[in-house]
Amino acid sequence: MPNKAPYLMPDTTKRRFLFLLGSTRRNGNSELLARRAAGFLPAVTAQQWLFLPDYALPPFIDQRHDESYLAPTTGPEKTLLDATLAATDLVLVSPLYWYALSTPAKHYLDYWSAWLRTPNLDFRARMRGKTFWAVVAGSGPGAEAQPLQEGLQLTAAYMDMPWGGYLYGNGSRPGDVRQDVVAWQAAEGFFGPASNQG
Repeated sequence: MPNKAPYLMPDTTKRRFLFLLGSTRRNGNSELLARRAAGFLPAVTAQQWLFLPDYALPPFIDQRHDESYLAPTTGPEKTLLDATLAATDLVLVSPLYWYALSTPAKHYLDYWSAWLRTPNLDFRARMRGKTFWAVVAGSGPGAEAQPLQEGLQLTAAYMDMPWGGYLYGNGSRPGDVRQDVVAWQAAEGFFGPASNQG
C-alpha cells in the first residue's frame, strides 16, 4: 500500500521523473510495478529510466576527512549525477534484498555523500524540493520492508526533499507482482490522480 505525506501534489505535466532501477535483473517485479504506476502519469510528463547496473560506479571511498571529492567529468558517475540534478522527481525502484535496498540502489545513494561534499556543486541546494519516491517489491509481507521505507523517508528529510510516497508489491518470480491485486491497483494513482487511463 502507498504511504503518502500530506502535501500538495505538484502538477506532473511540468515535471521530469527519473526512475532509478536498482534490481540486478531486468523486468523484475519492482520495475514492473514502477512501470505500472508510471503508465498513469500524463503523457506529457517527462520520464527517464536508468538501469543502475548499466552504470557501474567504482567502489565508494569515504574521503570526508582526507581530501575533497572531484566533480565527475565523464563516465557513469557524471551520467547519474546529471540525471539526478535534472529531475524534479526521483523514484528509487528496488527489490527487497535482505530487508534492505539492493546493492546497485544503495551504491547510488552512497554517491550522494560524495556529491554533498564536492566543491562548487551545491548538491544539497539543488536537490532541495525534488520529490523522492520509492517502489519496492519483495517476496514477503510489506512489514518486512518497513526499515527500508523509514530509511528512505529519513534520507528525504535530511535532504529537505518532499516524500512523495512508497509503494510495495509482493512477488518473487518475475511477473508475480501482477498477482498482488492491492499493489497493482494502488499503482494507478500512486503518482497522483490517474488522468490518462484508457
